[in-house]
Amino acid sequence: MRETELALRWLAEDGLTRDGDGAWWYVDAPGEPAEATSTADIAETWGFLVFEDERLGPADRVRVALGLMDLVGSHVLVHRPIHRAHLGPAGPLPVEVLWEGFRRRLEAGPEPEAVTDALWLDWFEHGQSADAAFTAVLGQDAHRIRADAPEGLLLRARRVLACSGPVPWATKEPAYRAAAQVPELRPAVFRAVLGSYHDLYGNLEPAAALALLDSLRLPPATAHLAALRTVLAAGHVNHRHAPDAWRKAADAPPR
Repeated sequence: MRETELALRWLAEDGLTRDGDGAWWYVDAPGEPAEATSTADIAETWGFLVFEDERLGPADRVRVALGLMDLVGSHVLVHRPIHRAHLGPAGPLPVEVLWEGFRRRLEAGPEPEAVTDALWLDWFEHGQSADAAFTAVLGQDAHRIRADAPEGLLLRARRVLACSGPVPWATKEPAYRAAAQVPELRPAVFRAVLGSYHDLYGNLEPAAALALLDSLRLPPATAHLAALRTVLAAGHVNHRHAPDAWRKAADAPPR
């Protein structure tokens, strides 16, 4: 991807290169011997510097950050500076560059862990960004989620649903309902509702979530289905608010 090449050039300007075997090397100054380094070291040393580099314009800072996510994988010191820069005094960022990059990665293999972690831990857990972020990566395409949708969109939907627990229910419900109409996405919708209940910052409306759950028509023996139905029917909104309610529901004998 273009962002990866941009990030490689940006790192090379500071003495970091990757060889044909994927190993990273750092040269502190011309003529000095190259020292082996790791992706963790790169993340911890260079991850936050992207948004301080005045040689880069705002859009290219986002592109380099995306490229770093490709190169070093999921690391909080690479993905979190993007969110902080967006909400900070120099923000907002040109986020459509970010969202377009996220959507591309969510529609392709392998699993883009850096992207889903960034969405879950940064954008979705923060009240100032959850609505806009979810809308950008999935919500605005809810009307396109159907059985004959492109495979890339269905893959993106599955991946976003998996980390969408903290997103406000009103924002994510239309996408959940659209996905519930696609048989291959119903297990993902179930896991999304389950995650919305168990996630520390999970968000759901019990009655609406229960109705959605019942519309999935899952096998009665589906793991955690009975317990989830029980706590939602009782009006519980989150595991952390009533941990005993889940324990009792999970321990109840099957009907």
